[in-house]
Amino acid sequence: MSTPIITPTTEKLTAKDFTSDQEVRWCPGCGDYSILKQVQNIMPDLGIPRENIVFVSGIGCSSRFPYYMETYGMHSIHGRATAIASGLKTSRPDLSVWVVSGDGDGLSIGGNHMIHLLRRNINVNVLLFNNEIYGLTKGQYSPTSPEGHITKSSPYGSIDHAFNPLALALGSGASFIARGMDRDPVHLRGLLKKASDHIGTSFVEIYQNCSVFNDGAFEVYTEKTTKKDETLFMEQGKPLIFGLNNEKGVKLDGFKPVIVNVHETSLNDLWIHDERDEMKATLLTRFFDNPKTEGHLPRPFGVFYTEDKSTYEEAMINQINDAKKLKGEGNLDSLLKGRETWEIN
Repeated sequence: MSTPIITPTTEKLTAKDFTSDQEVRWCPGCGDYSILKQVQNIMPDLGIPRENIVFVSGIGCSSRFPYYMETYGMHSIHGRATAIASGLKTSRPDLSVWVVSGDGDGLSIGGNHMIHLLRRNINVNVLLFNNEIYGLTKGQYSPTSPEGHITKSSPYGSIDHAFNPLALALGSGASFIARGMDRDPVHLRGLLKKASDHIGTSFVEIYQNCSVFNDGAFEVYTEKTTKKDETLFMEQGKPLIFGLNNEKGVKLDGFKPVIVNVHETSLNDLWIHDERDEMKATLLTRFFDNPKTEGHLPRPFGVFYTEDKSTYEEAMINQINDAKKLKGEGNLDSLLKGRETWEIN
């Protein structure tokens, strides 16, 4: 492949160099603060000049992100950040382009743009902040709000079936999907770095607490008393093990995942995580049963799936070059006139 290379920098940068002078204006306790900090922390490790990095956002609380990054950025329109980022990347493949969106912005009005970005595999990084609520417009239910969720726009409980963002991304042909959370900064930094290194569209869902309108939505996955029993941190080539003392494991019974005691099962029989296995990734994105029921499955975090796949901008560049070889550089006047012209006397 002849994927365009983003020019590296020799300048030694720090996280502070990626912090703008703008006042950060999110509610106290918002998970966006943590995500912003982790993105700023990993930026120096990318080795890319700040002028070659662009953050594009839509509308929502998360969409203030570009103001707080000392890079180029665009606060665009509702649901269209993915479309604008697509145009930017295809016209300037030398740039590192990041899309910041929320579950409402990215999966409701912007859902159509999102799936086509993923299927085209344009080399951009999508960070989907999922707080399962509309925060900026004051607490309506969103595409990821669970059924029965009581909000200002669903006072008797939402009757919608919630979107599963990673299943949607995988079904759209995404070449990299992952999940992290705001309250596990070390793990999140690792995912962000992997997403940036991936060539193609990387899609990272980030569980983000909304302290005002949906506080504690992901508490079961972040609190010390429940985290180890409710979360499954996946590592490439390692068995799926979790629990307070790592005593629980996941085993496949045909295509059905079951929970077993690792002390009563051979490690060779446990599910070994393989980021290249699309079938297993499909199952992992479906680990969504009720945490309050017995025998439920833990929520997976980490890289679910990755594959090597040609990018849209690479194919476009190759097609343009082939056309030039076949027909020359071209002429705009000739193009506008068309193949046939007439003179009327």
